[in-house]
Amino acid sequence: MSYDATIAEDARLFILRELAAQTDGRLNELLLQRLLEARYGIARSREWVQTQMRKLAELGVVELVEAAFLVAQIGRAGRDHLASRSIVAGITRPSEID
Repeated sequence: MSYDATIAEDARLFILRELAAQTDGRLNELLLQRLLEARYGIARSREWVQTQMRKLAELGVVELVEAAFLVAQIGRAGRDHLASRSIVAGITRPSEID
């Protein structure tokens, strides 16, 4: 797997973690972009973050709402992936990062 693909899969895991940490399970693209850079050292454009959010929605682990910003909310499949109850291809396994 390429470096870029690995970073994308890691970022998807980090996005799920950040969503799960929220009381309502939601964050917008701007906040996710800032968190990815500040906490994980992944400095990418908002468009790149939007692409990762859309990929997570394709994988069925988040739901997206388009308002002024793209907003993601973690779903059951996302929480199951984080808890290693199921594994979603295209997202780094939590045990590979911890």
